[in-house]
Amino acid sequence: MSDSRPNDSQAGATSTGHVRRHYGSGMELAELPWFGLSEGRLRLVDDQIGPIVDVHTHLALTYGRRRSVNLLASPGPTQHYLPMDGPLDMDVYQNRNFTPADLSAMKRDLGLGSFTRGGMRATHTVPNLLSEMAELGLRCSVVLPIELPILSHNAETYLEAVATTPEIISFGSIHPHARNAADQLAEQQRLGARGVKLHPAVQMVAADHPRAMALYPVCAELNLPVLWHCGPVGIETALGRRRCQLKHYWRAIHDNPATTFILGHSGALQMEQGLELCKSYPNVHLELASQGYPNVERIVNEAPIDRVMYGSDWPFYHQAIGIAKVLLATRDKPTERRLVLHENAARLFGLELS
Repeated sequence: MSDSRPNDSQAGATSTGHVRRHYGSGMELAELPWFGLSEGRLRLVDDQIGPIVDVHTHLALTYGRRRSVNLLASPGPTQHYLPMDGPLDMDVYQNRNFTPADLSAMKRDLGLGSFTRGGMRATHTVPNLLSEMAELGLRCSVVLPIELPILSHNAETYLEAVATTPEIISFGSIHPHARNAADQLAEQQRLGARGVKLHPAVQMVAADHPRAMALYPVCAELNLPVLWHCGPVGIETALGRRRCQLKHYWRAIHDNPATTFILGHSGALQMEQGLELCKSYPNVHLELASQGYPNVERIVNEAPIDRVMYGSDWPFYHQAIGIAKVLLATRDKPTERRLVLHENAARLFGLELS
């Protein structure tokens, strides 16, 4: 029997030739030619795709009591903040798919829940990330800790948790107001950190704040790329939203040409400014997590393609969602597909994926 599935150039197309962007549930991504369902799990079934590197994931973030979540446990399936059994609109910025109940549960889990051992965060662990990676052909994921100025040990905890897991590499993180920041970054590098994660909206320090500006030359000296959360997303606090406006990133990039910067979410709801930064400065890379399909397609077509990388923001979202957008945006573009899915990240982080 011949395979009735569409070929790559037809993938995701409706009868009118338009790319399908709306799904009754996230699990309907299995209708795309690259995916399938097995035992109720979404899997990559096209062995011509890959390897894949996800440069934007997280494990459970913990504040207050250290190691309140066992990052090496597997207490049941991953509870993504966006459930895969709900409708999925790939046309919009990804958090627009949250229902009010989803959003409330996520904020509760990341707020007071971050001081506890339970909740959805208890499933955001190394084994669960590895399980999803195996189902989708991912060879490597980058986990990104986020540090507060006090009661925070996420970088050290992440680095320790993945130390013997070659499929996962960890960034470090530092709060710009932390004491002895340069020494802490050097120690994190010694422990295996491949870069530094900064989150202006959570850490409440803009990218061009003097304390943040002092970190970038240190990162350059240590050869640690900086991955920022970049741009407003619409569900953060008002104060956090002000601190991650794209206007705060220009001077940091311009004044630090020796530092490699990765714009997490490609500027989020200010994607056009993020795209312009990547076009204007050779030390800027774009990471695609959460962007809607039209923006992913535009970035693939307009950005310097050797500086664009796939990311998912797992466990907020299933890793398949972002993969599907990249695959749809790179139909009949095998070179761009390879670069975005793995080659750019492998080159930047020195990964061996053979």
